[in-house]
Amino acid sequence: MRTLATALMVMTAAPVVAAPGATDPMAAAAMLRDRAIAGNPAYGIVAGLTTEIGQRLAATPPEARARDWVAARMTALGLANVHIQTYAVPHWERGVETATTIGTNPQRLIVTALGASGATPAAGIDADVVQFADLDALNAAPAGSLKGKIVYIDHAMKTAQDGSSYGAFNAIRTAGPAIAASKGAVAYLHRSLATGPARLPHTGVTRWPDGVTPIAAAALSVPDAMQLTRMIASGPVRLHLVLTPKRFAPGVSGNVIGEITGTELPHEVVLVGGHLDSWDLGTGAIDDAAGVAITLGAASTIVAAIKDGTLPPPRRTIRVVAFGDEESAGPLGGATYLKRHPADTVVVTAESDFGADRVWSLRANTGNAAAVGALARVLAPLGIAASPLPAQGGTDVEAAGEAGAAVIDLAQDGTRYFDLHHSADDTLDKIDPAQMTQNVAAWSAMLWWAANTRGELRPKSGRTNAP
Repeated sequence: MRTLATALMVMTAAPVVAAPGATDPMAAAAMLRDRAIAGNPAYGIVAGLTTEIGQRLAATPPEARARDWVAARMTALGLANVHIQTYAVPHWERGVETATTIGTNPQRLIVTALGASGATPAAGIDADVVQFADLDALNAAPAGSLKGKIVYIDHAMKTAQDGSSYGAFNAIRTAGPAIAASKGAVAYLHRSLATGPARLPHTGVTRWPDGVTPIAAAALSVPDAMQLTRMIASGPVRLHLVLTPKRFAPGVSGNVIGEITGTELPHEVVLVGGHLDSWDLGTGAIDDAAGVAITLGAASTIVAAIKDGTLPPPRRTIRVVAFGDEESAGPLGGATYLKRHPADTVVVTAESDFGADRVWSLRANTGNAAAVGALARVLAPLGIAASPLPAQGGTDVEAAGEAGAAVIDLAQDGTRYFDLHHSADDTLDKIDPAQMTQNVAAWSAMLWWAANTRGELRPKSGRTNAP
């Protein structure tokens, strides 16, 4: 079997060449695909962002520096109308986080606070641990029955190429702490939403409905969760837990926006990007500096082809956004963009927010099956197969799809994504440059297709693109 790198080298041997001023969007898309394989700036972007800036927790100084860094890079790569769109977001930062079993054989457990977690006193708390099999069991616990207890939920998240197991267990993190708090618990623990064996806990946000006072909430590393489960099976477990995160006055996050302005239909927008913010444990390489780099790298491939006269400017505007806060307070970057730009101007939208491993599947929600078929043929040499499954979009662009835009998923292989996601292991060395190159090739072709295909692409009726 050929490796991905070998396959990419074979493809570059005989690239499709489009003549200057070419009007066939599929021939041009194929040319851009091959041009991206021959050399793209995406790896340099993700390396620079993670090395020069590092972690980018929303509303912190590093995130602010990252906005300026990306704006400067967009300008250097030739995007137009580069600007930063700021907005207020909640500001939360973690503090001390330790957990130790109490008894004749005390053992340290590796934990990390969930985003928006409440805090213990500085000296910590001592409490008995009560284990539940799942969220349904916790929901069934009588009111007040968990007073003074630490709730713990284990689970069995599995590896899946499409990451579907994450969705099945996500509510354990997002909703579990508030349910525990409403029943009197003083703290909450769960097994990290992770598939790898590393002794590194994975963070992520949790939600607190109105009227629920936040309690200390943390994720255990997978090995430590397994250890705690074994200990509970042998008898009662009491834990000393210290979590001291702090909440601050709202801070500033922001979107960084640049574009390739369309000629015939500049008001029709192909909206793409990734999110710039990250959690603070690693350097946010796969989540989601990679997505910012892939989409920006694809746009810069098109800019370079325009500058050297290989292609004319696109018909529609291609707008690349490095969205601000997506992690700690929800998709505020995407929501802010749509508040400040008419949603009905977005014709096609897509987001790269699932790491940097190869794209394996094309999914589309459009009103033009023939156009999608043409795109699929261009992407097939990259090992990408069209799927009948609906496109999901990404968190930051989901609302644009709901407003009527066509949604494209260039679905990445997520087999190892949740080994790394939201953990200290989310670092640059986990990115495979050859697989990232394949991503940029796919995105370059898709962006040109979206910006130049004639006829209607949006799935909802009542909207008409120029023929």
